[in-house]
Amino acid sequence: MGKTNQLKFGSLLSYVQMALGVVISLLYTPVMLKLLGQSEYGLYNTVSSTISMLSLLSLGFNSGYIRYFAKYKKENDTEAIWKLNGLFLTIFMIIGFIALICGTFLSFNLKYVFADGLTASEFSLAKTLMLLLTFNLAISFPMSVFTHIISANEKFIFLKLTSIIKTVLNPLVTLPLLLIGFRSVAMVVVTLFFSVLTDGIFMYYVLRRLKYKFVFHNFEKGVVKSLFLYTSFIAINLIVDQINWNTDKILLGRFKGTDSVAVYSVGYTLYQYYMMLSTSISSMFTPRIHHIVNETDNNKQVQRKKLTELFVKVGRIQFLVLSLVAFGIVFFGKDFITKYWAGSEYGEAYYVALLLIFPASIALTQNLGIEIQRAQDKHRFRAIVYVIMAMLNILMSIVLCQKYGAIGSAVGTAISLVLANGLIINLYYHYRCNIDIFAFWKNILRMTVGLIIPVACGILLTKYVVLSNIWQYLCAIMIYTCIYSVSMWFLGMNTYEREMFLKLIKKGRKKLNDGAHK
Repeated sequence: MGKTNQLKFGSLLSYVQMALGVVISLLYTPVMLKLLGQSEYGLYNTVSSTISMLSLLSLGFNSGYIRYFAKYKKENDTEAIWKLNGLFLTIFMIIGFIALICGTFLSFNLKYVFADGLTASEFSLAKTLMLLLTFNLAISFPMSVFTHIISANEKFIFLKLTSIIKTVLNPLVTLPLLLIGFRSVAMVVVTLFFSVLTDGIFMYYVLRRLKYKFVFHNFEKGVVKSLFLYTSFIAINLIVDQINWNTDKILLGRFKGTDSVAVYSVGYTLYQYYMMLSTSISSMFTPRIHHIVNETDNNKQVQRKKLTELFVKVGRIQFLVLSLVAFGIVFFGKDFITKYWAGSEYGEAYYVALLLIFPASIALTQNLGIEIQRAQDKHRFRAIVYVIMAMLNILMSIVLCQKYGAIGSAVGTAISLVLANGLIINLYYHYRCNIDIFAFWKNILRMTVGLIIPVACGILLTKYVVLSNIWQYLCAIMIYTCIYSVSMWFLGMNTYEREMFLKLIKKGRKKLNDGAHK
């Protein structure tokens, strides 16, 4: 299959995998919570977050392979590609060995991480889980090279189909084991099994189907140094992400215990689903951004106009989708968490989700700006700001989580997100990245008029209507969605957005009609 079709179907399969992941998680999580219990679920998430911190050892090298592969492929230098394969496999084998040592040390010295936050039995279980997850991580580092090779060769269909099968089979195998009483250790063992199996399939595909070789000598001079320079600021962003989204769980495990980690994890899971809505929209505009920046590099005025138009256009679409979901969670999220998903003991997870979702919405409606910064080679400033934000997050979370538990940790993250994304990065976009940020916020403020009616109706629905069963609950969500759609159509959306929506409907109808006549 040609590269265009590989990319097209690979992108489609990415969305299929994302949708399947969300649906499976929504169905699987409540069963897992009941079978494990709040304490063990919290322990599992605490240990997973601790081990995830070791993924920082990759130092952003993952993004470097494709860059150098493309360079050598263009030069048709097969020997250089073999040497590149050997270099990356060597680097990641060393990283994997370091991860194994660090993870093993942590496994036998858990008191350094959790202090008195765990009971004696929890320490014993945590040790087993951490050793298994450490082994999984250590193997994943060198085996990731084979994934990068398949991706660089644009074999997206094979890559995504394998990942989809893994996404579906993992919970299908784990669930029966949980039901007969094997608990969290079984979850980790199954994850390890499927990771090793998938890695083995990828390795076979690279060696047998693609017939790639690995040369471990005479590496090109300067490649390692330039690789470090290229990935350094990417590594900083990885560190910040790990701090922001894993440290809260580790701190809660240390100061408040596993129950608080479980509550935070449920709220964070809802935030993850919310975040996916934004990234799936903005990722499609990356090539256009680079084209605009390169085409208008000598005319900053034209560049500002084009970048601002695209930034506003995509931001408005993201706001339409995200505000529907965000306010939907405000009105219906608590019932969803406590009655239909996690359970009544996870009521605080609702507030955790809101504290993460609303501050993050600023960056999620503007995440096109990340690619604009990279296209202009101005992403270093964002990395530095996010490091400061992460440090602030840690300091506030240490204080707040001890007093207010999961909600306190979420408050610390929320404050740092608003300061960094809402203020500092917005000013940077305006004065350094050639984007008229004031035009963006004027557009968003005009759209908020369309929120008045659905928000008022949402308040009335939740305050005066008793939703005693699942059908009444779903009916209320449908009513809210319809009111939101009509209000935004007449009061929030502009002509371009309405025409785009109508075109999508017409295109969908045409495909359905064409399919019916075949």
